[in-house]
Amino acid sequence: MLLVAAALLTASMHSLGVVETPNVPPTPPPTAVVAVAPVAPVTADDAATAHGRRMLDDLVALAPADLRHAQDDARLVATVQDDPPSAVDVIRWWAGLGDGARQYVEQTAPAVVGNLEGVPYAVRDRANRTTLDRALAAADGDDGSATVRMLGKVRESLVQQPGDPQRFLVTLDTRGPGRAAIAIGDLDTATDVTLVVPGMFFTVSGQMVDFTATANDLAAEQASLVPLAVHGDRSGVAVVAWMGYRTPDLSNILSLQLAETGAGRLERAVDGLRHVRDGDQPRLNLVAHSYGSTTAMMALTSGRMSADTLTVLGSPGSDVRSASDLAVPHGQVFVGSAHSDPIAGSGYFGTDPGEASFGATVLDLRTATHGQGTTAVFRRPVGHNDYLKPGTASLHDVALIGVGRGDVVRDQAQGGSSRGDGVTVSPDVFLVRPQDLQPRD
Repeated sequence: MLLVAAALLTASMHSLGVVETPNVPPTPPPTAVVAVAPVAPVTADDAATAHGRRMLDDLVALAPADLRHAQDDARLVATVQDDPPSAVDVIRWWAGLGDGARQYVEQTAPAVVGNLEGVPYAVRDRANRTTLDRALAAADGDDGSATVRMLGKVRESLVQQPGDPQRFLVTLDTRGPGRAAIAIGDLDTATDVTLVVPGMFFTVSGQMVDFTATANDLAAEQASLVPLAVHGDRSGVAVVAWMGYRTPDLSNILSLQLAETGAGRLERAVDGLRHVRDGDQPRLNLVAHSYGSTTAMMALTSGRMSADTLTVLGSPGSDVRSASDLAVPHGQVFVGSAHSDPIAGSGYFGTDPGEASFGATVLDLRTATHGQGTTAVFRRPVGHNDYLKPGTASLHDVALIGVGRGDVVRDQAQGGSSRGDGVTVSPDVFLVRPQDLQPRD
């Protein structure tokens, strides 16, 4: 009986889990086996076909030989030039790189770094000059090629005279007829920044040298007026000769397609400046000539770009009906129409911005200004291509607008102001500098 009772008690305890079988370890649960696929290395083909932030990260991950190959790939070139990462992505990417990685990608892929909106402008200048030098060296004296001639004009445009502000090559596209943008002065620090947008028939090979010289003339005029600027103790100007889009020739002058493409490129350039200068925004002025005015007004109605002032010169019009439709503060749109300019006022592409109903300030450019007869200090511009020539009233007015003194230009356009003694004079009389009293070409 005792044996039977002991057996029953033992069986009961085991059924309740009170007693484990002695000397037998518990069986562990089965271990799950997870297959981890190896991470494939980034290839030059990956970088050439990527977009946005992924493209930027892929570039840094490439070995030097692969990175050099990638930057010459037509697919990557097209992405960087035509569909680049946003300036915000570029700024975050650049900020996250160490000094060594920045130096590596700049020196190995300068054609990429030099054209990314969001990279500091001094870095872009170095990178684009490296691309320029390497391309000309690779040509090895082949002066007959259109590309070499175009690149030679860019190099010539970068030559500055003693005492002139530093020049920065902030855009360089070596494809086809090319694109380029050269800043006179430092875009990373300048208080007043002016982008000059050219019109029809402008090419890098044909006009870049003269166009850059024009930007230099405007920068000099603005710099001389800085003491009269609205910023108080702030100073510094930069003017960009922005040939950042292809302008029309006789084969496509009737189309607005190039203006639409140019507007998108202009929007990206301004967006890059805004984000690079976050927390220290410059006054941004747009000066647009001829077909460039159509391009600029298209950009300023896109909802993706704004400017502090807009000055259009010799405009063939656009589909913008009113200055109030532009992303520009009230009263900061100015229009110049020179004597004997067949394009200004034509309204070929839509509304003429010089019409009273448009609501812009029309510059007083058709009469001798700031004096009488042969004693006029500034001569009136004549024809379609005279607006930004030294000695013209239009160059002086554009410079005043660029340093925030559009009020003076506006008063002048409205017929002057009273000095208090019954004599009406142009406010600009008080802004004449000694050099303006000397004869000019």
